[in-house]
Amino acid sequence: MNGSRKFLFIINARSGPGNVSWEEIINKYFKGKPGIAVCINLEKSTTIDTLKQQILQEKPHAVIAVGGDGTVSLVAQSVTGTKIPLGILPAGSANGMAKELNIPADAGAALEIIENGIAGACDAILINQKLVCLHLADIGINAQFIKYFSEGKLRGWLGYAKVFLKTIWRSQKINITIDTEEKKISTKAYMVVLANASKYGTGAVINPEGRTDDGKFEVVLVYSLSFVEVLKTLFKPKSIDPKKIESFHSRKISIRSRKKVHFQVDGEYIGKTDILNAAVLADYIQVIRPVQD
Repeated sequence: MNGSRKFLFIINARSGPGNVSWEEIINKYFKGKPGIAVCINLEKSTTIDTLKQQILQEKPHAVIAVGGDGTVSLVAQSVTGTKIPLGILPAGSANGMAKELNIPADAGAALEIIENGIAGACDAILINQKLVCLHLADIGINAQFIKYFSEGKLRGWLGYAKVFLKTIWRSQKINITIDTEEKKISTKAYMVVLANASKYGTGAVINPEGRTDDGKFEVVLVYSLSFVEVLKTLFKPKSIDPKKIESFHSRKISIRSRKKVHFQVDGEYIGKTDILNAAVLADYIQVIRPVQD
């Protein structure tokens, strides 16, 4: 990706540390370069339609999400249907999608990928006919953790530890029925994951076979987790014991829970639900990745 091009940066100043001037960092990087950087701040009232209008007005060569996974998902939905690739400048707390694509947390290194990387296809998952998941969605213990963390005042590792203990104390298995095009499963699990990727933002590997560009997603059932294993999984780049999970590929699935349970999409707590209908959105967008990826 060379030549004089316009890069449109959509900045979510509410993501991650609040004392970072992303516009200053971006402008400093592009100073003296042929590329043109245009920065737009993402407001609470900003909608996908608003972003689409701004993108059509600016006519950029690439649109860059500056924020965490929620910001990436929102911006991705604003470029789908166009030939404009999405770039990611990690600025959130976990940045799972950036880690999935091997985009470093260092701003300079990430901007270099945005400027010189290569665009490739990326799938998504459509959930309940309205929610788009680019990274990971789940019901159960992790969504419960995200809810408690978003409600808490503490951040950083101390906040994580407090919420972790609260989540483990209140965790329960959920009764679920899963219908796919090939089979039907009735079981109990602590968590059910719809995975377009392989790992969470913490580095915890939930789906080793996951790829963002294979035209399918994985369904991961977590049957058993010890206190120590959950702790390691949440805070270290470690895979869950394969003896305690079941996973399979799917392109379309229906999941029903006996009662409503906690539900999250791309790190954003959605609420409680007792039904998930999901289908793959193959080649949903183009995403800028490192050349060697």
